[in-house]
Amino acid sequence: MNPVTLPGHPHPTPTIAGLLAAGTTYSFEFFPPRDGAAEAQLAATLAELERLRPSFVSITYGAGGSTRDRTHDLVVDLLRRTTMTPMAHLTCVGHSRAELGEILERYAGEGVRNVLALRGDAPAGAAFPAGDLRHALELVELAREVGPFSIGVAAHPEGHPQAPDRDTDRRHLAAKLARADFAVTQFFFRGEDYVALVDDLAALGVDKPVIPGIMPVTNVAQIERFAALSGAAVPLALRTRLEAAAGDPAEVRRIGVAAATELCADLLAAGAPGLHFYTLNRSTATREIWAALGLPEAAAA
Repeated sequence: MNPVTLPGHPHPTPTIAGLLAAGTTYSFEFFPPRDGAAEAQLAATLAELERLRPSFVSITYGAGGSTRDRTHDLVVDLLRRTTMTPMAHLTCVGHSRAELGEILERYAGEGVRNVLALRGDAPAGAAFPAGDLRHALELVELAREVGPFSIGVAAHPEGHPQAPDRDTDRRHLAAKLARADFAVTQFFFRGEDYVALVDDLAALGVDKPVIPGIMPVTNVAQIERFAALSGAAVPLALRTRLEAAAGDPAEVRRIGVAAATELCADLLAAGAPGLHFYTLNRSTATREIWAALGLPEAAAA
């Protein structure tokens, strides 16, 4: 899939598949801001992290399409106004097939070439229509029909929390990757879980790139919430250290950033095709890990 040059845009729009084929990628995830203060925070974060010249950035899509327009506007704004290559998240839940097709066609018309196809979840406690498509694989197929997208899917190193077992989840992921170009994992804390995921996919005949997702624990309150959201177990040794330092926020942050940095180094040594940082719309922890890894500002150029 070749890059596409947009009218008024001086550089071709790269595809993530192409970037991965060219070498190691470094990428960041953001979510659409909800108010003026959040907009200001995100603007400051984008200014800080654009200096690192990420390979690409991804923009999340709220449960049931709750950030539909804000996601679209942020993706297009990044494409038009920055040097960063955006990837739009899109979920099935709560949408008809026609609505999803219209969203994809709109992105294609704007020159957006990278999409992360997700099943998604309905807003907690809300009565919400399931939508016409029940699985991310169906959304991958729809995106293939609509335009020349580079398409990613989600992966869970420790298995999806709702999967009946890990083997079933691996087979489901392999089916998605048979049609998608790459996967991005949910965050996790043990390098061996990522290696096991890649090995399991290889045994199923799948060799598409799987980019590990990284999120440092920077406060103790995050620990249980992280585990509930991702199905990722926080290793006992890390949990113990963080909880022992609970009265010292600076020490908790130091421990969390150091653990994430060690994980990143281990993943790169194991042959991971890149690193994807869940920023929570803040730059400090990501920049600290970046510096600790010895990555220059032009590392992803």
